[in-house]
Amino acid sequence: MGKTLTEKLIAAHLVSGSMEPGAEVALRIDQTLTQDATGTMAYLEFESMGIDRVKTKRSVAYIDHNTLQSGFENADDHRYIQSVAAKHGIWFSRPGNGICHQVHLERFGVPGQTLIGSDSHTPTGGGIGMLAFGAGGMDVAVAMGGGAYYITMPKMFKVNLTGTLRPYVTAKDISLELLRILSVKGGVGAIIEWGGPGIAALSVPERATITNMGTELGATTSIFPSDDVTRAFLAAEGREADFIPLASDPDARYDRIIDIDLNTLQPMIACPHSPDNVVPVETLAGTKVDQVCIGSCTNSSLFDMLKVAALLKGRTIAPGVSLSISPGSKQVLTMLADCGALTDILASGARLLECACGPCIGMGFSPNSGGVSLRTFNRNFLGRSGTKDAQVYLVSPETAVAAALTGTITDPQTLGPMPAVTLPEQFRIDDSAVLPPAPADEADAVEGLRGPNIQPFPRSRPFADTLTAELVLKVGDNITTDHIMPAGAKILPYRSNIPKLSEFCFTVCDPTFPARARAAGDGIIVGGSNYGQGSSREHAALEPRFLNAKVVLVKSFARIHETNLKKQGMLALTFADGADYDRIREDDRISVTGLKTFAPGSRMTITLLHSDGTSESFEALHTYNEQQIGWFRAGSALNS
Repeated sequence: MGKTLTEKLIAAHLVSGSMEPGAEVALRIDQTLTQDATGTMAYLEFESMGIDRVKTKRSVAYIDHNTLQSGFENADDHRYIQSVAAKHGIWFSRPGNGICHQVHLERFGVPGQTLIGSDSHTPTGGGIGMLAFGAGGMDVAVAMGGGAYYITMPKMFKVNLTGTLRPYVTAKDISLELLRILSVKGGVGAIIEWGGPGIAALSVPERATITNMGTELGATTSIFPSDDVTRAFLAAEGREADFIPLASDPDARYDRIIDIDLNTLQPMIACPHSPDNVVPVETLAGTKVDQVCIGSCTNSSLFDMLKVAALLKGRTIAPGVSLSISPGSKQVLTMLADCGALTDILASGARLLECACGPCIGMGFSPNSGGVSLRTFNRNFLGRSGTKDAQVYLVSPETAVAAALTGTITDPQTLGPMPAVTLPEQFRIDDSAVLPPAPADEADAVEGLRGPNIQPFPRSRPFADTLTAELVLKVGDNITTDHIMPAGAKILPYRSNIPKLSEFCFTVCDPTFPARARAAGDGIIVGGSNYGQGSSREHAALEPRFLNAKVVLVKSFARIHETNLKKQGMLALTFADGADYDRIREDDRISVTGLKTFAPGSRMTITLLHSDGTSESFEALHTYNEQQIGWFRAGSALNS
């Protein structure tokens, strides 16, 4: 029996474990990336390991999230990351050079290599044929130190594309269609491979849009073959030597196959407040729009921006609309300027923002109160834009332009013939904003520069053999990391300061949570299905742990968040019977027994101590292996 592309790459990087579905495998990691919102913590963790130089083929630190410097905090983080990068053998992409995933695709992505990044959209690298995973900062720190990356051997999904995209129908619409089919939970436990004759017409940037959005499916990662399209992209970047052909075997077997006919696909839109709340654009035609944002790691490539410029040329945006444009990298911005496309964009009335994540993570350009914002981003979670009552929709760049021009949600197919847009054969290469690390023999002279906002990594104490604690929060399904630890311009500057950041923990769900959790002492959090979906930010585990939450009991976890909880020494449990969720009352105290016999496959007993003096018990499950139980016993992976 033939192998899938994923199976080939896992086999080539396998350090230990069995490639049987559901078994744990340890992978050798070739490359890592970090961004500044998660990078400071990752490098604090790396420094605590006492390793002088990274062991990877390439590690890159990007500054792209916290670029709004309204105080000293973000600038201090940037300075610290730059000094650590120089000292320990890490390349440093300066502020303004671009979004990590876009720049990495352009300058560092190599087909067939493994990549993990402290950002959940690291699977963008699958567009160039990398096996790329989003991970917590501690996982990235371990990989930089030469350690393996552990995942559960996933199921294999295949999406076959047939036919050809019509004008105004895009890679983003393909992603939204798959979200409509599978939902934000439909990819959990799976790697999604893309194939079929329809992929031949998709450029690497379009493929990267699709693998980027695979994160919203809950998928472990997504990947395209490395083919002539990949070779052409690498050649344009002056990196054709990095090309290798990669494909699945014709007789490879998949756990699920999904067929999408591109001939019948139409422009799609994700409605508030979930990426899988997808309908055709035409069904919402006429809805008033206040704001349009074009950019993010999903849709900020040169190809996207050239199409936007072509559609805006000679036109003016509607009077009631504010339009932002965020090119994904300095390379993209420079080439737009060189060819005159930037002039066409600015002449329309658009506002040019920095080559950074910006509005996608609530770092500026928030909508007006109650405003409708169409965004080419990957997430539209409640409040993520910085305006809690905003109505945020996810669309393609073409649909975004149509709304900006008309002032309403508009099917872009009504704009007339789509202007022809072609990519140049050679891209403009300028790596001056990517700083190499200091040579190994000069590294000792480099000083790590920590500002006053950069607090030491908090250490956790181990559990006792039993635990009885107060229920400090009960939440429902699809709780995101934005619910647990919000982003945004007011909060992100404190990502290096766990005590200060804890003041915002779960305030989206309950403004009183931080104070109640502190007062309770030991606490337990209960949740529904897909708990912790969204970003890879380990702060969503760090902060509840700092506030004395010891146990998270849910119906099911998102992959990265469950691992992050384990790394922080927390007890991550799932209901053996989901119906037991309804037995838990808001004023319960909860006892957890079974810690003495904690072992792979064991069960915990949960006893609910109701305020009326009655009690009831049920069982909970866990997925800890021996190594992870060692983290738990030590209080965290960093202590073990």
